[in-house]
Amino acid sequence: MRRLTAVMTMVALLWTGSNAYASADAASPFSDIRGNWAENTIKDMVARGVLDGFADGKFRPNDPVKVDQFIKMLILSYADLHQNKERSWNETFLSSLSEDNRMILKQDYRYFDFKPSTSGFWAKPFIDVASDLHFLNKSRYSDFQANMTRENVAEVLYYTLQETEFLEDEQFSEQAAKAYGDLTSATDRERKFIAESLVKGIMVGYDNGNFGVGKIVTRAEALSLLERLTNKSKRVPIKASPEKLQRQVPTQGGGSKIVAFPDKRMWDAYDVLVQIGKVRGLNQDMLETKLRLFKDQTEKDAVQSQTAGTAKATEEATLWLDPQYNTYGITMRLRSGTFARNQESVQTFANYLFGYNASTFYPLFNSVCTDTEAGKKVESKRVVIGGDTVDIQVDAANKTVVFSISKKLEA
Repeated sequence: MRRLTAVMTMVALLWTGSNAYASADAASPFSDIRGNWAENTIKDMVARGVLDGFADGKFRPNDPVKVDQFIKMLILSYADLHQNKERSWNETFLSSLSEDNRMILKQDYRYFDFKPSTSGFWAKPFIDVASDLHFLNKSRYSDFQANMTRENVAEVLYYTLQETEFLEDEQFSEQAAKAYGDLTSATDRERKFIAESLVKGIMVGYDNGNFGVGKIVTRAEALSLLERLTNKSKRVPIKASPEKLQRQVPTQGGGSKIVAFPDKRMWDAYDVLVQIGKVRGLNQDMLETKLRLFKDQTEKDAVQSQTAGTAKATEEATLWLDPQYNTYGITMRLRSGTFARNQESVQTFANYLFGYNASTFYPLFNSVCTDTEAGKKVESKRVVIGGDTVDIQVDAANKTVVFSISKKLEA
């Protein structure tokens, strides 16, 4: 009995020791990352199989990351690693893609195994799929073994975000980027990429007030950036500044973005749209700086349920603001009853935009819409009302009229 107890005790000690070793190994899988600023990120991303360590038990977090390595890491970040070590595309990632890109993965890459090529350049499979999904233009790279700079990474992030999310308001991005002193050394094209990565909260500047143009990205930094790209909760958001006429607006899928308005007139016009929407009731929604007006719940459901790249159903009317071009607009799709259902909303918007000159605009609006709905020939034209130029574009075949309103240019 004593002998059996001793054996069981020994087994228990061996089992406990084995677990203790495994826990210690899991807690610190590499000898050179303990205390590193990115230690937790490295452990998480290594567990997901995005990047490995070296045979000597080190991760080398401060080594430069190469272009081909970064592209491989990018692709693996969008894949789930299963217990059998096989991979598959993450469902959230797939749902974020356009119909065309999903078709590319389904048809052209149906046998994609997320593994390096065993003949030829090892990174070719990852570079090819990233290129075909428009995450990068591979013709721009003459050397895929070169070190990745921060502006290189910002470019890849920009095009990846363009395909998987949405791009932020360009004016707001430019305003935010001006805070970084060294961006004057970047090209206009690079500044666009950098600004997007900053306002998305994926890349951040340094304590000295610089972005780090020309600075090499390390392996640890690359993992941290890709973690923020694929996990929005890890991002470092920039807050809107109402004093600078910036505000948070809703985007497709329940998200939001910050928009910079060009002047107080358009800032207040946004509030007018919000109030019009409240009066309209349930058959409306605000998407960025557009108030979409629906015939009924059926039409609203049809429009809102569409995924990117498959838009077919449309709202019957839209009241919109274009901050980038300082333009206001009204779009009418003249189906049966459209004019009557949206008359009050349009009149409220026109009253704000034109003031006492609304009495000139509204009869013009009425006649163009009525004649277009009746199938009469209506020419596109430009008129001046008060201090605004109104461009009227008529699509007779689809019975759609667009009124674009902008400040009159001085002669």
